[in-house]
Amino acid sequence: MNKLYITAIASFCLIIILAGALFTVDQKEIGLVFQFGEAVRIVESPGLNVKIPFIQNVQFLDKRILNVSAEEKELTASDEKRLIVDAFAKYKITEPVMFIKTVHNYSGANLRLNKILESAMRTVIGRFPLNTLLTEQRANLMQQIRDLVHKEAALFGIKIIDVRILKSDLPTENSDAIYQRMKTERYKEAKQIRAEGAEEAARIKARADKENKIILAEAYMKAQRTKGDGDADAAKLYNIAYSKDPEFYKFYRSLVAYKSSLSKENTQFVLSPKAEFFKYLQIGK
Repeated sequence: MNKLYITAIASFCLIIILAGALFTVDQKEIGLVFQFGEAVRIVESPGLNVKIPFIQNVQFLDKRILNVSAEEKELTASDEKRLIVDAFAKYKITEPVMFIKTVHNYSGANLRLNKILESAMRTVIGRFPLNTLLTEQRANLMQQIRDLVHKEAALFGIKIIDVRILKSDLPTENSDAIYQRMKTERYKEAKQIRAEGAEEAARIKARADKENKIILAEAYMKAQRTKGDGDADAAKLYNIAYSKDPEFYKFYRSLVAYKSSLSKENTQFVLSPKAEFFKYLQIGK
């Protein structure tokens, strides 16, 4: 009976280990084997594969052509006419490890590509008038947008296959859009003027503060020099005066010390009566 239990437990553990060690890669996927957060193996061939259980884990990426759609954006052509553009891009993951390290997953990739696609459309469409989108040059515009998006997306291990503009319509309320644009431009102009004024004010204030510090430093230096000269002259006079009668100088300094230390009625000293401090008081004699 014990052998049966042991065999059952061993079989169960073996099944768990095998389940953690085996994984299957579908023909439309790429398998990335990670160990302690680092990619150690890329499995591109479909079929059954083995990994180290509990230490390695597998993340699967689609190797087919994927789509990302850009939300409708209001853009401005070179002739200052506004339009609403809706576009999408087709891409493929070419560097799986770089893809995982940079954008982590499909949601991160779609978010990055959406922003890149919007920026590229603004850049390219802003170079041409509105009627260009209604002519045969539309294909050239989409090619330029694709090239810009591909250049940025290559940093994430992504290859852009194609970019297409689904529709380009004028705003439903042109007057409101024009008013908003004028308001934005005036606000931008006012903000620019305020920024230039603030910059000039900061420059003048910085120059004034610098000059103020220089003047104060020079004044302080002159004051210290004058004070030093006065102290030197005073010390010189003191030396001349005190050198004529050193004993009187000691007596005078003792009186100054008595005056400073015995100014309060409750002053107490813990000193010997024969201490040098009481020499001229003749205490203890």
